Amino acid sequence: MLTCIIRYQIDPTKRAAFETYARRWGEAIPKAGADLVGYFAPHEGSSTLAYGIYHIESLAAYEAYRARLAASPEGRANYDFAQAEKFILREDRTFLKLASAPHSTLVRP
Repeated sequence: MLTCIIRYQIDPTKRAAFETYARRWGEAIPKAGADLVGYFAPHEGSSTLAYGIYHIESLAAYEAYRARLAASPEGRANYDFAQAEKFILREDRTFLKLASAPHSTLVRP
């Protein structure tokens, strides 16, 4: 299992547009086959950093997922929305694998 973390640099004056974009992915991404953890908008600290996080089985599964997402009406509409509104200034993807498993089951006070 891989975790994809998308780091966005957004226009801070268009945070509401990013939040609309994020909610739309909340519907489209699971339909396309990825396990969405969530999209995260700035709250405190940096006003320009936002994240999207989801799990995918493998890089091969990621390629198939991306094709389904791009072909879906919801996915295409959201890509078009981002292009029209221009709130994303930069977007970087990183794929990580869990290195700390198994986690301890110790209960701490």
